[in-house]
Amino acid sequence: MIKQILGKLPRKPSKSADNREFGGSSSSNLNTSGSRATDVVSGAPVSSNSTLIPGSDTSSNATYGLGSKVPSVLNSKVNGNAVTTRYEALPGFRDVPNSEKQNLFIRKLNLCCEVFDFTDPTKSIKEKEIKRQTLLELVEYITSVNGKFTETAMLEVIKMVSVNLFRSLNPQPRENKVLEAFDLEDEEPLMDPAWSHLQIVYEILLRFVASPETDSKLAKRYIDHSFVLRLLDLFDSEDPREREYLKTILHRIYGKFMVHRPFIRKSINNIFFRFIYETEKFNGIAELLEVLGSIINGFALPLKEEHKLFLARALIPLHKPKCIAMYHQQLSYCITQFVEKDCKLADTVIRGLLKYWPITNSSKEVMFLAELEEILEATQPAEFQRCMVPLFKKIAQCLSSSHFQVSERALYLWNNDHIESLIRQNRKVILPIIFPALKRSSHDHWNQVVQSLTLNVLKIFSDVDPELFEECLHKFQESEAKSEESKTKHEATWKRLEEIAASKAAKGEAILVATQTRSR
Repeated sequence: MIKQILGKLPRKPSKSADNREFGGSSSSNLNTSGSRATDVVSGAPVSSNSTLIPGSDTSSNATYGLGSKVPSVLNSKVNGNAVTTRYEALPGFRDVPNSEKQNLFIRKLNLCCEVFDFTDPTKSIKEKEIKRQTLLELVEYITSVNGKFTETAMLEVIKMVSVNLFRSLNPQPRENKVLEAFDLEDEEPLMDPAWSHLQIVYEILLRFVASPETDSKLAKRYIDHSFVLRLLDLFDSEDPREREYLKTILHRIYGKFMVHRPFIRKSINNIFFRFIYETEKFNGIAELLEVLGSIINGFALPLKEEHKLFLARALIPLHKPKCIAMYHQQLSYCITQFVEKDCKLADTVIRGLLKYWPITNSSKEVMFLAELEEILEATQPAEFQRCMVPLFKKIAQCLSSSHFQVSERALYLWNNDHIESLIRQNRKVILPIIFPALKRSSHDHWNQVVQSLTLNVLKIFSDVDPELFEECLHKFQESEAKSEESKTKHEATWKRLEEIAASKAAKGEAILVATQTRSR
């Protein structure tokens, strides 16, 4: 029903925002994961896994962007069983002269400041439908309006949006919630029955921000730091559709309000800090990283020191949390963007990866190896040489892993032409480090695919530099012989110790028997 009504509304293209130091204002730039926010007008789907969350109703006196309180605009409000005494539909915009449309717009915004209880679908059915229809009319008006929005209209839009959206998320937290990634993926997001209204409110905010009739110099007084902070808090919503809308809206705000850009970056940075070092729980990390991916893509060169610090202190430590699988794709994209912008950052990034490299989590190791391949593909020879020794010590460990996916993923690095070229250029340093692991895996690993891939890598080195290969083989054989000799000595030593211990035990037993005999 809602899509049929929404699909009838006209659309109006908006002017592009100022995108200096910004990767474009189109929401399509954000979506590294491939999902899209629902367009209320077109009814296009949000994502393939559309789900809902619960929300709690907020009263009309909630604080909003201005930091002041929202005045009561109706005779009474729906709260529990209390029903508004007079909640009636206002005339349509087509039924009033142009001179009255601004006033009617404000009256409709005030009408929509009423927040209903959606936990009981039998309550206030008529009033809810009136509000829904009014919200749809507001979407149409904002889309088709000709002439700049007045300051009063901006105030009322932000007030209405704040009253409806800024609410307590997840009022009934799940008990004993484990933060392992596979548990989070299997859980069903909580459902919010109020989404039929919230979706349209988000669409109103999106179209208001994107509208060419919204003067950013005036609007920044109402879409201020307080408003942005509360918008960022909503990214913790469990509903992926809500996070998609928030992602697109934040992207538009960043593009349109240049004055807010440093504050937005700093606020996202603070969310990451709390997530990494305190809670390890925040639902919207992936969406925030998608916004950042677009922002990083638009950074001017040379990169500011502020941006490099953000990479080192916030993005790289995001590899630490256990639930990295929930946002790793977006994180990897952001970090690769930095390396592509400034190749000198490759050493910092690779050493950061090695610092947070997982020890016992094989699935996480596979993700790290996939990200490492993307980073190495953007790495220049000079930066590669700085970190290749610690890097290939770690890769040697991966090649020796008993988990076949880890070994296999490490061997796939040789399938990348750029990485193979880097290895070939520095083979005199790299081959001695990884040769023992390759040689052992070629005949000792339990997985046949790993053995086959290892033999292929050994053949590459043998063909490229036979002398170096033979030298490494000779050293390996010597090392194995010494190891075998040392093992034999250790076994002989332990055997001798066992014999001495047995001899002393026999003597002790004999002395004990003799003592007992004498005592008798």
